[in-house]
Amino acid sequence: MDATPAQAVVAHVTALGGVARTAHVIADGYSRHRIAHAVDLGLVSRVRRGWIAVPGADSDLVAAARYGVVVSCVTAAARLGLWVTHTPETPHAAYPGRGRVAQSAAVVHWQRPIVPRHPDVLEDPVENVLMTVASCLPFEEARAIWDSALNKGLVDLATLKRMPWTGAARRLVDEATPWADSGLETIFVVRLRWLRLPIRVQVWIAEHRVDVLIGDRLVVQIDGGHHVDAQRTSDIRHDAELLLLGYHVIRVGYEQIVHRWPEVQDRILHAVAQGLHRA
Repeated sequence: MDATPAQAVVAHVTALGGVARTAHVIADGYSRHRIAHAVDLGLVSRVRRGWIAVPGADSDLVAAARYGVVVSCVTAAARLGLWVTHTPETPHAAYPGRGRVAQSAAVVHWQRPIVPRHPDVLEDPVENVLMTVASCLPFEEARAIWDSALNKGLVDLATLKRMPWTGAARRLVDEATPWADSGLETIFVVRLRWLRLPIRVQVWIAEHRVDVLIGDRLVVQIDGGHHVDAQRTSDIRHDAELLLLGYHVIRVGYEQIVHRWPEVQDRILHAVAQGLHRA
């Protein structure tokens, strides 16, 4: 038998994302015999009963098919480019709502999805990702992911508010905003909202955006790894402009917020005690 029909199976599975349900491939016009021939030639492999994959397919999706789950929660959030504090060594997944889940090292979430999962899907839609992180992560980390999804335009807040959220997600949908440019900004605001002062993110001052403005005059700039060389020079220039306009500027970094928060909080509290946030 000519290898061309088998290669057509490979091309089709590749177009479906590299991993596909056999039933889907058959429904698209490829016979079981042709699929079996592609397997015999080593052009595709049987990942699990009812699933096949091409060589080099996405390892997360292959694992999801093998164990009968869908990629979700913080693992899916990281794959979407959302802001996460870290990518866990143990992958997170969700029960797809049907079939048997094979034993694996993954953390599996069993909630009913907010958006129904199609049988062919191996990765949760972003709304289901937000649902799983809401129940899995500490509030501030989950809020950072929600804000990140809104900031990137992957979801719309008005649409989210129409969905029947439960548990921690109900609080998140009421508080999440699209304005934070980094999860560090979200974490900063969440941790200091007990001050009951106006705390705004991404405010335009002197033709530049500042990361956080507390009250009227206290600016907090949160530096990431990109604040070097030309960016650093620009930051110093903008700090000087802000000082001349009567603002007080405090700079903090990722490591301080994530690992040395008491130092950051103490600095902010002392600035507020001196009235540096007032006009």
